[in-house]
Amino acid sequence: QVQLVESGGGLVQAGGSLRLSCAASVSIFSINAMGWYRQSPGKQRELVATITSGGSTTYVDSVKGRFTISRDNAKNTVYLQMNSLKPEDTAVYYCNRVAPAWNSWGKGILVTVSS
Repeated sequence: QVQLVESGGGLVQAGGSLRLSCAASVSIFSINAMGWYRQSPGKQRELVATITSGGSTTYVDSVKGRFTISRDNAKNTVYLQMNSLKPEDTAVYYCNRVAPAWNSWGKGILVTVSS
C-alpha cells in the first residue's frame, strides 16, 4: 500500500510563500500524473495542480500564476511552490496520483493564510 507524506505547511501572512513536499513510498517514475489536492472546511476536496511524467502541468484557475508544481522522480517527491498566498488558500493539502487516485491518502498538511 502506497504511503504519502506531505510536509512544509504552516501559518503564513497573505502575500507570503510556502513550499510543500510530498514523499511517496513507491516509485513515481512511471506514474502518468501526480497532483496536489486541497480541502477547506465544509468543502469538497479539489484538485489544484497536476504534473505529468513528461513535465506538463495544469492548474485550477484560482491558483494559476501563483502556484508551481514540480516532481523529482529520483526522490519520489512532488513539490508545490505557493506564492502570493491568499486567505482563501487556507486548507489541508494532499498529494496523490491523478485519475485514478490511490485509495490511501496521506494525512495532508495544513496551510493557514492570515489576512
